[in-house]
Amino acid sequence: QVQLVESGGGLVQAGGSLRLSCAASGRTFSSSAMGWFRQAPGKEREFVAASTQSGTVKYYADSVKGRFTISRDNSKNTVYLQMNSLKPEDTAVYYCAARSGGAIISRESYNYWGQGTQVTVSK
Repeated sequence: QVQLVESGGGLVQAGGSLRLSCAASGRTFSSSAMGWFRQAPGKEREFVAASTQSGTVKYYADSVKGRFTISRDNSKNTVYLQMNSLKPEDTAVYYCAARSGGAIISRESYNYWGQGTQVTVSK
């Protein structure tokens, strides 16, 4: 069992930055690839970014590439999402998740999810 708790969301103006954190407890964090997903009102949950277990390989959705950075600190059992140059279309609830297997960018590959943190970007 893995417990995930996100924090760091909030309200920010367009062009601003936020850093999300996801603290994990339970099974060995360092053995799990970790991902960030987001869900805007009326839309499906979509992939944002993911990191392999060691953090050496990272994946990003095209919509956030060059603006968002995923990182992890295995000594702190925490994964981060640094979000820069935020846009109103980035407004969503952001979830971190631990992968159980399968394609790293597919939400079906993740079986442990946090409760989500709201990010709102104003114009």
